[in-house]
Amino acid sequence: MSNISWIIFIAIGLIAIWLIYVFNRLISLKNRTQEAFSDIDVQLKRRHDLIPNLIETVKGYAKHERELFEKVTAARANAISAQGVAAKSQAENMLSQTLKSIFAVAENYPDLKASQNFLQLQDELSDTENKIQAARRFYNGNVRDFNISVEVFPSNLVASLLGFKKFEFFEADGEERENVKVKF
Repeated sequence: MSNISWIIFIAIGLIAIWLIYVFNRLISLKNRTQEAFSDIDVQLKRRHDLIPNLIETVKGYAKHERELFEKVTAARANAISAQGVAAKSQAENMLSQTLKSIFAVAENYPDLKASQNFLQLQDELSDTENKIQAARRFYNGNVRDFNISVEVFPSNLVASLLGFKKFEFFEADGEERENVKVKF
């Protein structure tokens, strides 16, 4: 074989190795992103499981807050049934807003605030919210890395050829971005 044949053979081999590397990296990033989203789902399920207990505890003290309980229950049902990143994000943000109203109502009931069961549920829910935020950050970091790989040259050529699509970020809604209003 001539030198030119060897050069062509080596070039084709290097291109094949590069294509395999890019493909494997995209698959790895995609799987990490999907795993990160499932971590969010696990924490959201935990929150969804805590909410009925919280409602029952508050109901015992605040019987006339029926409309609030119905709102929380409806928001929980919407959050559980939401499909896709954008819909799930929006539904979970709405649920977070309605949960805040439960804790606001609790301020009006000193016996409820002192209830050991309520305090324990509040702590568990707070812990879960922190875990949800951490899972969201982890997911969004993986989405960022995957989306960069899908968009930058030359890996974008392989990504578009093989049908890799960008993931959506799990974002906070407008109300969560606003400054907290404190009233005395």
